[in-house]
Amino acid sequence: MNFKQKIHQHYQQLVQDRIDVFKDMIVALTEDSKNDAKGSAGDKHETALSMMHIEQEKLNRKLREVLDQKNVLDKIDSTTIAKTIIIGSLVKANGIYLYLSTALPKIAVDGINVIALSPQSPLGNKLMGNAIGFSFEINGTKYVIEEIG
Repeated sequence: MNFKQKIHQHYQQLVQDRIDVFKDMIVALTEDSKNDAKGSAGDKHETALSMMHIEQEKLNRKLREVLDQKNVLDKIDSTTIAKTIIIGSLVKANGIYLYLSTALPKIAVDGINVIALSPQSPLGNKLMGNAIGFSFEINGTKYVIEEIG
C-alpha cells in the first residue's frame, strides 16, 4: 500500500468512526426519550422531550455532513495518479502534503502530517487542474506545487 492509499484509508476510517459515534449518540438519545416518556408528566416532561428532540436534530445534521464526507471519499480511487490535480490527488506544496478530497482534520501517516481539503476551499480551488511547478499566492503566502501523487 503506497503513501496516498494509507492516507485515504486513514481518512475513511476516521469518517466511519465519526459515523458510528453519531449513530450511537442518536440511538442513546432515542432510548432516553422513550424512557423519559414512561416516567414523567407535565410541563417539565414536555420541555425535556423538546430539548432531546432538538439535540437529535443537531446530531442528525452532523451525521448527514459526515455521510456526505464518506460519499466523497468513497468516490475516490486512491490508486489513480494524474498529471494535473484532481479530486483524490495528494499534493506536496511548500513541503506540506495536501489531500484533495473533503475538509477533514489534519492527520499524521508514517510520521508525515497531511491536511485534507475540499476543492471548494480557497487553497483547493487554486490547486485544482494545475501541474507540478505551478505557483500562486493566497493571503500573502506563495505556494509552489512540488509533487502530485
